[in-house]
Amino acid sequence: MNIINRSEIVKILRDLNLTRLIEEGFVSYSNKNAIVPPIGELHFKKPPGDVHIKYGYIIGNSYYVIKIASGFWENHKIGLPNGQGMMLIFCQNTGQPKALLLDDAHLTDIRTAIAGQICAKLFTNKINSIGVIGTGLQARLQVKYLSQITDCRKVFVWGRNKKKMKLYKDDMANVGFEVKCTALIEEVALKCNFIITTTASDKPLLMKNQILKGTHINAIGSDALGKRELGPGLIHKADLVITDSLEQCQHRGEISCAIKDGNFSIHQVKELGQVLSGKQKGRESDEQITIADLTGVAVQDIQIATAVYKKYLEV
Repeated sequence: MNIINRSEIVKILRDLNLTRLIEEGFVSYSNKNAIVPPIGELHFKKPPGDVHIKYGYIIGNSYYVIKIASGFWENHKIGLPNGQGMMLIFCQNTGQPKALLLDDAHLTDIRTAIAGQICAKLFTNKINSIGVIGTGLQARLQVKYLSQITDCRKVFVWGRNKKKMKLYKDDMANVGFEVKCTALIEEVALKCNFIITTTASDKPLLMKNQILKGTHINAIGSDALGKRELGPGLIHKADLVITDSLEQCQHRGEISCAIKDGNFSIHQVKELGQVLSGKQKGRESDEQITIADLTGVAVQDIQIATAVYKKYLEV
């Protein structure tokens, strides 16, 4: 079995068209051409953290993939990244282990950012300012990947910690973005027609009465049970609600919270792969409020891991 370390994975990624691959994965999933069982999950309280086990295969492909990824939110206190993880690749025909990708959750971070980029490309109006709720790694990556689809370089960021907001501002300035820090989430909503939520919050942060017409929201942070960033009624207020997985969103993420609130139905949601394939419509007017609730689907991991391994074999 090949063991591929993070440094080598990072080099390989430079030669891959990841956006196209992830889009193809979403379409395969929505076309029922992928086998993706429910997510395995572990939760920890002291210190706080969670572990996700996502796995599956695309019918007709060469491999199946098992991904283990964790988030321990106090790791920074001991000098470690919050995210950790690895991906295992097996032959789909024989079950033989082929590769262990020791990526430290880097592939999960990248495929998550690309999913955000895909939704921004599909559902936003012309972006005037980018709003970001949170100051962590995804708050950085989600914005960096937008540079491929928009000329907008103006960002309003909200975070709980002033020091972390300042670090965020400095980091993003180094990659060409002009960032204004704010202590008011309302300012983010007022100034930005595209908002990305990237926290691990268990309490709503962005409220329905703050959102202006024409706004698109990528809800990224609420990927596990107990997490929530969007307030009651916000999902219901949207004219268009998209998810990466209709099955998953009934049990996790912002849509599941809206369903539990009792004012929303799964039948009001469209799946991303269906929009990408043209089977469902996306945004239909500049006035619509649109929300993409992304909890992460194993097809993203399958696509990116398989692509890395195939490229590794070519070298």
